[in-house]
Amino acid sequence: PSTIGNLSALTELGLWLNNLTGTIPANIGQLKMLEHLFLDNNQLSGSVPSTIGNLNALTDLRLHSNRLSGSIPSGIGQ
Repeated sequence: PSTIGNLSALTELGLWLNNLTGTIPANIGQLKMLEHLFLDNNQLSGSVPSTIGNLNALTDLRLHSNRLSGSIPSGIGQ
């Protein structure tokens, strides 16, 4: 949901195997404390938002087994 960016203290978001559809919301990049993001094994489509590169605390990102397209934003993992 578009309100996910309001969860500013969240450190882990695990939504794998939920048959989620749609795109990854750009405001997910507001989750500055997020260390683990598991969105794998869903039906997500579109591109990975560049705002994920803002997640400086992120150590584990799982996006496999979706319908995502495009390239990984350059800010991820830096």
